[in-house]
Amino acid sequence: MTGAGTRGRGCYHALVAANPRRVAATYADLEALPPHLVGELIGGVLHAHARPRLRHAGAASSLGDELGPPFNRGRGGPGGWILLDEPELHLASDVLVPDLAGWKRARLPELPDEPYLSLAPDWVCEVLSPSTAALDRTDKLGVYARDRVPHVWLLDPDVKLLEVLELDGETYRFAGAHRGDARVRAVPFDAIELDLPLLWSR
Repeated sequence: MTGAGTRGRGCYHALVAANPRRVAATYADLEALPPHLVGELIGGVLHAHARPRLRHAGAASSLGDELGPPFNRGRGGPGGWILLDEPELHLASDVLVPDLAGWKRARLPELPDEPYLSLAPDWVCEVLSPSTAALDRTDKLGVYARDRVPHVWLLDPDVKLLEVLELDGETYRFAGAHRGDARVRAVPFDAIELDLPLLWSR
């Protein structure tokens, strides 16, 4: 998977933007990115980012550690999910790389032997940084809504905040926010209590 492994801190460049005479970026443009950059294609625009800060990566990894055993493995929880770190998603003409994503096994019984998935997830989590939060909250959220992703989490380790969104018709509704040292139950993983301080630990 070239150029689409981890979203990082800061947008390096974007192609096409608002100029209708520019040719839309393609997957070949994404593959041509230098190895220290990772990229996504949204609406014909190539967004390339540096690798994430360690606090960003740590929060994503810690969340995966907490959700994996009860939901991916069924240890101490109901199971029934496939959870992946930084999967490459091909949704229509867009290529996105959420920090984490999950599919109910009823929809995705096993992983295909492919470099990407074209089946929209049942849940995604974006770990926000100051320079990528706007993209995560607008363009990417619009793609997730279009492709009917039921649940989106926005995790901000800088302010120690978890926002939970649920698809309601064509857009997302705010289903709750949790911060600091709270212990929470958040859909779709409300079968367990999530200890937020574990996500902020350095």
